[in-house]
Amino acid sequence: MKVLLTTLNAKYIHTNLAIRLLYELNHEKHEGLAWKEFNIKENRDEVAEKCAVYDVLAFSCYIWNITQTLDVCKKIKQLNPNTKILLGGPEVSYEYEDIIALDCVDYIILGEGETAFEEFLEFYPNPELVSSLVWKNGTEVKTNKMAPMFDLKRFENSMPYRFDNPEELANKVLYIETSRGCPYKCEFCLASLDNKVRYLPDASIKATLLHMMEHGKVVKFLDRTFNIKKDFTIDIFKFILENHRPQNVFQFEITADILHPDIIQFIHDKVPDNLFRFEIGIQTVNQKANLEVKRKQSFEKTTSIIKQLDYKVEMHLDLIVGMALDYWEDTKYSFEEVFKLFAPEMQLGFLKFLKGTPVRDKAEQYGFKYDPNPPYQIIESNYLSKEQLHQIVELEHALEIYWNGKKATNTLRYVTHHYSIFEFLLGLGHYFGTQKDFHKYALNDVFEIITAYSKQAFPNDVVLQQLIAVDYYLHFKVKPKSLFLEEIDFTEKNKLIDELKLNHHKYRYVVLPLDFDFKAFSNEQTIVNENKHLIIQYNGTSKAEIINAY
Repeated sequence: MKVLLTTLNAKYIHTNLAIRLLYELNHEKHEGLAWKEFNIKENRDEVAEKCAVYDVLAFSCYIWNITQTLDVCKKIKQLNPNTKILLGGPEVSYEYEDIIALDCVDYIILGEGETAFEEFLEFYPNPELVSSLVWKNGTEVKTNKMAPMFDLKRFENSMPYRFDNPEELANKVLYIETSRGCPYKCEFCLASLDNKVRYLPDASIKATLLHMMEHGKVVKFLDRTFNIKKDFTIDIFKFILENHRPQNVFQFEITADILHPDIIQFIHDKVPDNLFRFEIGIQTVNQKANLEVKRKQSFEKTTSIIKQLDYKVEMHLDLIVGMALDYWEDTKYSFEEVFKLFAPEMQLGFLKFLKGTPVRDKAEQYGFKYDPNPPYQIIESNYLSKEQLHQIVELEHALEIYWNGKKATNTLRYVTHHYSIFEFLLGLGHYFGTQKDFHKYALNDVFEIITAYSKQAFPNDVVLQQLIAVDYYLHFKVKPKSLFLEEIDFTEKNKLIDELKLNHHKYRYVVLPLDFDFKAFSNEQTIVNENKHLIIQYNGTSKAEIINAY
């Protein structure tokens, strides 16, 4: 029997850990077992052709690929009606009735797949013997008893990336899990359904990490709260420090307000700058909204931890828009308080009603309306109208382009200290949408739009206009076209370059006249109104840098 473990990743650079683990556990006993990854942007007819030669297709399903996966399944059945299709993963483990009813789906594995997939291969074609399996007996849908929790000790000798071509791993994002389950019960999250935290064998974790560090670059830990156990966290950090290579970066999802002081001290003392990235789910600053979804969090403690570590660790902060009891003003307050932390990336997500999560069951109670199709995003509620949510979607686009996209970081820092950053991005996002498609624009469009918007909204703020120009000139590796703010006179510029003994043979320069002290702004976020010059240097290979501000 020829069986293919497969999935449609969101991007080419992503990897799927689940199919690698299932292949590793079963390939020695089943010679016909293979694995292969596709992505959602590939031609689906071509994907179906490659899959239809197998007897059984086992797809790993998530909210980002379920629509495309089901389309591929239909095409496979058209090419080869005898191929059996088995689905697994979080997107099909709950409320699966509509999916199993489809003609193109034969089986669904619910929950953890290790035991069920192993039994499926062993007992096929007798589905009644397979734990955690949903299947069809004629027109009748059968649901078998759930498998016991998988014994993670069976991963003692696991190293799932050993089946990859090592040369290809450097260009991929590599995922690793050291534990399963989450101690928290946030009602919008599937992890809340498994409150027993179980750890994989230490030998397996370290063997996998070693392989990732040797052949890969970006390593992401899938643990929902990596820092639950202090000693474990520090032990893994030590192992990374002893074995990592210069190009490696490691991303962890942590709960900041419970980060142990010993971990903080270890990072201060031992960890090189920007080797670690911490993803911190703040979600909302509104405690009433937190408690309503059984979420416990101290924003004060979280803020303190972030400020203690942000010079060492790259922070990625997450907010969720649309939670119960989060009104417009609450959303604005949360956004502004979190933005003030100036994390390199701030993710503004919208409440999603994932299958299986308790928040789905409370939709009527809170007046929630959401898209019935993946990713099941909120449309409106008793707390935010459809129009308000649309406005925040526009804000989110502006946030992605100008802050997360590193297009106007100096400008937005200034705005945060002098205006409402929420209102500014709200207006900028709306204005951008009237000028360009959010997914189709040129680099100059980005700066032309923010310049026009700022002149319209803040016509008398010269500093704001000049900072936009500074952000424009700093964005390039090669000296760009002169726009938004003209340089000083050519003769004066050359005289200045000579006086400062700058290497005009090796580098190119822009000298901008400013009405404020950029050094004071950059160091202390204060505006000192003085006539100053800013000298920006271009080397042609890396981003421009400021070499003089006086």
